[in-house]
Amino acid sequence: MQKVICPYCGRVAKYVDSSVIYYGHSYGMAYLCRPCNAYVGVHSGTDRPKGSLANAELRGWRKATHARFDPLWQDGPFKKRNAAYRWLSEQMELPIEQTHIGMFTVEQCKAALEIINKGV
Repeated sequence: MQKVICPYCGRVAKYVDSSVIYYGHSYGMAYLCRPCNAYVGVHSGTDRPKGSLANAELRGWRKATHARFDPLWQDGPFKKRNAAYRWLSEQMELPIEQTHIGMFTVEQCKAALEIINKGV
């Protein structure tokens, strides 16, 4: 199991079934820092986090960013999600490996939204 550190308090996050987060409904495993209510899901069949731990504020920004970003590849100018992320990577001047909304900070979400809102 990976050691995932909470960016808010520095504690090691617990590896839990997501049912403890979603009131009894399981979406798979997750890492959770209970004191900070920060969590992140894991890739199915692994213990590898899908991004970084996020508290309520950051989860809100990530959801808002996904709401504007996803249409770019679902029915917009990009045919594939990877192409949309490559474009965003170039626009944000980030390495492609670091360009994933699940890894973004609040500031990066705001920057991504500004770029997306300007259009392709």
